[in-house]
Amino acid sequence: MMRLLLAASSALALAACAAGPDYARPATPAAAAGPFLSTGAATSATATDNDRWWQLYRDPVLDGLIADALAANTDVRGAVARLERARAGLREVAGDRQPQATAGASATYGRLSAIQRPPGLPRENWTVDTGIDVAYEVDLFGRVRRNVEAARGDVGAAAADAEAVRVAVVAETTRAYADAASAAERLAVATRIVELLDRSLRVTSRRADVGLTTPLDTARIATLREQRQADVPALAAERQAALFRLATLTGRTPAELPPVAAARGTALRLDRPIPVGDGAALLARRPDVHAAERRLAAATARIGVATADLYPRISLGGSVGSTGTGLGDLFGAGPLNWLLGPLVNWTLNPTKARARIDAAEADTRGALASFDGVVLQALEETETALSNYARAVERRGALQAARDRAEVVARITRAQQREGQIDSLAQLDAERTFADTQAALALADAQIARAQIDVFRALGGSWTAA
Repeated sequence: MMRLLLAASSALALAACAAGPDYARPATPAAAAGPFLSTGAATSATATDNDRWWQLYRDPVLDGLIADALAANTDVRGAVARLERARAGLREVAGDRQPQATAGASATYGRLSAIQRPPGLPRENWTVDTGIDVAYEVDLFGRVRRNVEAARGDVGAAAADAEAVRVAVVAETTRAYADAASAAERLAVATRIVELLDRSLRVTSRRADVGLTTPLDTARIATLREQRQADVPALAAERQAALFRLATLTGRTPAELPPVAAARGTALRLDRPIPVGDGAALLARRPDVHAAERRLAAATARIGVATADLYPRISLGGSVGSTGTGLGDLFGAGPLNWLLGPLVNWTLNPTKARARIDAAEADTRGALASFDGVVLQALEETETALSNYARAVERRGALQAARDRAEVVARITRAQQREGQIDSLAQLDAERTFADTQAALALADAQIARAQIDVFRALGGSWTAA
């Protein structure tokens, strides 16, 4: 017995060595850690510790809708279920580190031959057999350890995937809310333009009645008015579609969306630059980068699992049992048997084992290529989002200046037209220009809100490192 314990201790000490390569996180290009190329006046190179970026909009209704989405969104629930499954798989694999016990019992009735039947027993009788088997695998070559490492990598990847789903759901919820608010603002602008053209039409009609202008001028303004009126139902439909999408994202039917979700009538706006940090912070917080890195770790560990198949599996086990012709024999002085000793199980087929090693190494190379691709894509998406946002802000500034000048021109031409200094055609051109710049500015506000959300999503959805 002492020799057996010493052998077990020696085996456990040797188990500190595991087959296969040890994992090391791959290095990212040094240039990826620097500042972004596409920052502008609307962004800041500093980072922040606030991981709820949507709160920068200072809209309590949006905060509540995002809380609802994170709790009830079907994609989030599915991602959480996949994470729970990965954790269960880790617990299952980790269970191989513990002794495995199997208990069994059987009872049979039959006839024994004269040779098999002990003296004094009837020819036909019951046979009751019970036993307990205990086995513990000595992880001499690290098969169990590498399996646990791989399962931990799977859990990390599933957790990062779940975070990526949350980031996407938060971004899309904010986008749907912003689209509804922007559509409401554009709808209000379109309605005001129609009202303005109604007034111009009434003035032109009165002037035509007294012969100061021609019916053609009245028809031209009426045509413009109908063109702008046609924008109203399209914008109303756009707003409703955004609200329906918002209901789905928050786990509701369209009829269950609270009225407060549709109350905002102006586009989402920020009163400060977006803190974007640098490339190193981006790669630390992007969940897809973290998921790819964890999958690489899992694939590396599975090389060790495959390599361990080249070597024998050594287990320490024992069993105890009893066989008798009734329950009294089992719990009394009936026959008792027990066994104790090591077990070596070695599959001598190195060709298959090395094929599995080659496959695991190929999977690892593929996982490394995927990791590098995710890093490059993260940088591309972020630079593109920042560039689009900067250009949208510049465009909005130019449209604001054009709208202000068009408003001044429209006001002057209205006065001149009332005094008879210009004809209705010139006044119509000024009104048309003003209407176009108002609508373009409202659309620019909507595009800026969407560009902001694209930036937040590209940045990983939060400013807290994973």
